Amino acid sequence: MEVILKQDVENLGFKDDMVVVKPGYGRNFLLPTGQAILATPSAKKMLAEDLKQRAHKEAKIVADATSMAEDLKRVELKLTSSSGKGGKLFGAVTNHHMAEELGKLGYAIDKKFITIIGGTVKTAGKYSSKIRLHRTVTVDFGFEVVGQES
Repeated sequence: MEVILKQDVENLGFKDDMVVVKPGYGRNFLLPTGQAILATPSAKKMLAEDLKQRAHKEAKIVADATSMAEDLKRVELKLTSSSGKGGKLFGAVTNHHMAEELGKLGYAIDKKFITIIGGTVKTAGKYSSKIRLHRTVTVDFGFEVVGQES
């Protein structure tokens, strides 16, 4: 079954990509939730026209994402969390916490575009993550988790 994605779908594709999926996945999940539409001949023509009109706008979006990536490389992020002895945190630091702290610094990045390498952070220390700013622009971002003993 061939569908056109209306939004980014994790591990499948990006908005306006034409992908082939199994019929059950398309019929029972993608189509009812509005994440995709059937790739009919008329839908394909409309997609081609939309992509043609957006081609020049895309260059500016990529340039903005690249400049934001350069700015992020200079940012030093320190997250504080309550911890016990030995630096073990009460709870965990997730991509949600990173998105909040980056938002306070003026970088509006959705949490779903932040991937902490190794999963959630449960001890104090230095860690790295990947931030996807655009489908072609990702940045490796280092941050530090500092524990506050209570």
